[in-house]
Amino acid sequence: MGYHNLRACLTDLERVGQLRRIDVEVEAELLAGAVQRRVFLSGGPALLFTRVRNCAFPMAANLFGTLERTHFIFRDTLRTLENLFRLKIDPLEALKHPLKYLGAPRALWHTQPRRVATGPVLECETNISSLPRLISWPRDGGPYVTLPQVYTERPGRPGFRDSNLGMYRVQLSGNRYRADEEVGLHYQIHRGIGPHHAEAIRRGEPLRVNIFVGGPPAMTLAAIMPLPEGLPEIFFAGVLAGHRIPMTTPEGCLPVLSEADFCICGSVDPDVQLPEGPFGDHLGYYSLAHDFPVMRVDKVLHRKNAIWPFTTVGRPPQEDTVFGTFIHELTGSLVPTVFSGVHEVHAVDAAGVHPLLLAVGSERYVPYARDRQPQELLTCAMNLLGTTQTSLSKYVLIAAREDDDRLTAKDIPGFFRHLLERLDLSRDLHFVTRTTMDTLDYSGISLNQGSKVILAAAGRPRRSLASRLDRELSLPEGFGGLRVQSPGILVLQGPPHDRERDSQDPRLEDLCRALEQAEDLSGFPLVVLADDAALTSASWENFLWVAFTRSDPATDLYGVRAFTHCKHWGCHGPLVMDARLKTYHAPPLTPDPEVERRVDELGAPGGPLHGII
Repeated sequence: MGYHNLRACLTDLERVGQLRRIDVEVEAELLAGAVQRRVFLSGGPALLFTRVRNCAFPMAANLFGTLERTHFIFRDTLRTLENLFRLKIDPLEALKHPLKYLGAPRALWHTQPRRVATGPVLECETNISSLPRLISWPRDGGPYVTLPQVYTERPGRPGFRDSNLGMYRVQLSGNRYRADEEVGLHYQIHRGIGPHHAEAIRRGEPLRVNIFVGGPPAMTLAAIMPLPEGLPEIFFAGVLAGHRIPMTTPEGCLPVLSEADFCICGSVDPDVQLPEGPFGDHLGYYSLAHDFPVMRVDKVLHRKNAIWPFTTVGRPPQEDTVFGTFIHELTGSLVPTVFSGVHEVHAVDAAGVHPLLLAVGSERYVPYARDRQPQELLTCAMNLLGTTQTSLSKYVLIAAREDDDRLTAKDIPGFFRHLLERLDLSRDLHFVTRTTMDTLDYSGISLNQGSKVILAAAGRPRRSLASRLDRELSLPEGFGGLRVQSPGILVLQGPPHDRERDSQDPRLEDLCRALEQAEDLSGFPLVVLADDAALTSASWENFLWVAFTRSDPATDLYGVRAFTHCKHWGCHGPLVMDARLKTYHAPPLTPDPEVERRVDELGAPGGPLHGII
């Protein structure tokens, strides 16, 4: 039942032809990450780099690179998880179909970690400098752990019951870290380690931390699961692994994952922060250097023949896209039990996940009204912004299932069409300003701060969406390159942004006045300004990435015939979004051409990647 460690998983993948060994020497700096990204995009196998330059440890990548392979890895326990989730939705299912749920008590027993006296991870010790120095992008601030399992316990009430396991990025060296003595620990807002760290600071004591690398694949997935507060990730890992997770406790340390390949043991001082970053992140940009907690390293443990698993992140899709899809498969049916009135949510990967959330909700508050309008939908949207990881969403687009029972948030073009046909732009935009936002999103007014907006649509269509313009528009100097991205959406090109953070651009007001003078634009309720209109409109993936990662709702939304009435903002003409790169934005990720050329060589005839990339 399930894999007990990483090597067992890799051996099984190789047995079924889902792993390729790379036996030529490869650098962990830039080349390994570039290979992993290219193999992922080709839908290729997991990779085992057996010869890493200047490093004694092999590296594994692309383990979860396809949804089919992820299903294979967890094939022994998926049915059990599905059954447990059904019981969560309807506990009476166990009475209706008792034979179907005979495995549920055993699965619940697996939630309890198993304390053991020792384990393979305690066999050897090393130092930080001897670990693989994975650098994924040219401007990264140093080597990083990209699949860490960061384990903490509540300082005032230690134990598994109040533990947290999260995937928080770990910088191994660079910047001002003391070699082999300190590593950077970057965790974003609304993460489970935060309350533990806050309690340690209140108590005036260091927060003890263990960073596991490798081990059972179930632990890796558990570290990124958006579980309800109070449900420890290590409990979920046991169910997913199909066995109790063995943990051993060396003297002076937190419990250590017995079957981990590596464990970095240490503590975070309550008063020390140092610059961490830059780092190429999953929005497709570099997150820049900022002060984050520092972990003092006490020891680095590893098992014999340890393997270092890694991934790289960048503009979607990447391997973490598969994580997101798999998690949605597992948890999608639970959405109505967590968010009353919500039937479906879709955190859009192409837009960087947190920037854009699509949702299908209910509109039942006034079922007898002749013309339905958003009311219950607003309650649903506020619930989404107030609970779990959906609270980090920046744009929440929500529509009513009552208007079309076939509506789904998975069909992005169809969802946008449905919404844009029904939006009343004078009524249906609801802003939350000067609020917290995703740490990695640089579109706001400062780190962790920006705005959100709800666009809620209900009722009969208000307009027919247009698919072409009948005539040229007269636009201010510097604007042009008009494209129809899809029905109802225009994309145009503008001059480079030159304003300071937390300020609007008067040239956008000029653009709105020009659009006000244009012939009927009622069929285009959304106009998006970009640096490159052709690229932005070339595909839905490009449009979603540019539009929603490069705009802050309060700063970058304008409107034709806009108004403010009793603090409510709306417009009587098209909504205009400024999705240009701003002067204060983090730079987009770009690959190193020489490194990409070397990847091509590995894929040439006779190379280890021939036939894969």
